[in-house]
Amino acid sequence: MILVVNAGSSSVKVALFDDDLQEVLKGAVTEIGAVGELTLGSFRQPVRASDHAAALGILLAVLRGEDHPPESFRAAAHRVVHGGARLTAATRLTPDVMADIEACVPLAPLHNPGNLAGIRALERLVPDLPQFASFDTAFHATNPEVATAYAIPRELRDRGIRRYGFHGISYQSLVERLDPLPPRLLALHLGNGASLCAILDGRSVATSMGYSPLDGLVMGTRSGSIDGMAVLEIAQLHGVEEAARLLNRNSGLAALTGTSDMAAILARDDAEAHFAVDLFCHWAIRHAGSAIAAMGGLDALAFTGGIGENSALVRDRITEGLAWAGRVPVHVLRAEEERRIAADALALLRG
Repeated sequence: MILVVNAGSSSVKVALFDDDLQEVLKGAVTEIGAVGELTLGSFRQPVRASDHAAALGILLAVLRGEDHPPESFRAAAHRVVHGGARLTAATRLTPDVMADIEACVPLAPLHNPGNLAGIRALERLVPDLPQFASFDTAFHATNPEVATAYAIPRELRDRGIRRYGFHGISYQSLVERLDPLPPRLLALHLGNGASLCAILDGRSVATSMGYSPLDGLVMGTRSGSIDGMAVLEIAQLHGVEEAARLLNRNSGLAALTGTSDMAAILARDDAEAHFAVDLFCHWAIRHAGSAIAAMGGLDALAFTGGIGENSALVRDRITEGLAWAGRVPVHVLRAEEERRIAADALALLRG
């Protein structure tokens, strides 16, 4: 069995896969540090976990009760959001790799600390269990430098300020499941976090997210692309920390409608909700045009993520907005990031 761990800032999600990469169980503990919820399949129960170690301890105990003790696991595989310029492929976790992930904390302060907390907690709880990591940035390592560099002073570029791109695990999984794979594929991962990726002959050549997951499309609680001077104005008004919170957690669909839930927005019939959907689709189409130009054309579209999979209206609006690039096949695929992470760990175990 491979235990896949996705540790966020305030939650830990796990999924258990067998050696045939079939999902056996899935669970989570939410609201770490407060009263949250333990879920395992359809089972739900209020629970309080003081930290990531406590949350993982609860989940491991529940898995043991389901006849899946940690001693039976072959490995743990973690989702790590930011691997920086050095970590461009799935890898076994070693002290050197951990140091590289730690070095990326300034690049992803909302994500990597939680990822690291999950890794360290599991290391304490099950010290003999091999641990691996897959990186959301890795798939975009094939972007040419002209697509990743910002036109800023060299000393800033040398500090790692560049475009990285995210949702790479989702895009890698999608590419591997499309058969035949279109030469010029525009993939859109639309959910609470939303991005798109130009995939040319199976390789990422451009993507909408940049230095952080804030850039690009309008999202559930993130603003998407915003002028740097506007960011500086917000920081001057509210301070840097509060500006980061506002742009990452209090913007996007939530700022426009009061909710980040696209299904709830689509169910409404009011001007505010209609405008939010219009804005979401408009900027997806605008960014898509740029990505199509990076590939020199379009052979197919692929949608994944909660909105991409479940909202035909949003898919149709975006598809119609891109009709100028030609009528192409449209694929809808379920996001399978956990299975992709498990597959990475299994491949590394097998050498």
